[in-house]
Amino acid sequence: MKTIEKIEKEKIIGLKFSNKEVLMDDMAKRRRNFDLMRAQAIGNLLRSKSTITFEDADGNIYQVSTTVWAVGDRFVSLKCNTHIPINAILEVN
Repeated sequence: MKTIEKIEKEKIIGLKFSNKEVLMDDMAKRRRNFDLMRAQAIGNLLRSKSTITFEDADGNIYQVSTTVWAVGDRFVSLKCNTHIPINAILEVN
């Protein structure tokens, strides 16, 4: 298994992302969408943070603890005008 590097949300802007989907299992994708919607609700209602594990274009795995402001069709919006493509997200806690 690859090493997971913790990253600050402000540094995500400097990363490049691939168009490839990191999850191959349909059930895992549905779970990710459910977890993203839960994280959005927790972020907006309770102002609580969630932990997002994601992969960049080079295959490096990062983890960020942040408030999820909005979930779109293709991207997740975080504070500081930061976005992560949903297809790059491995896990949301």
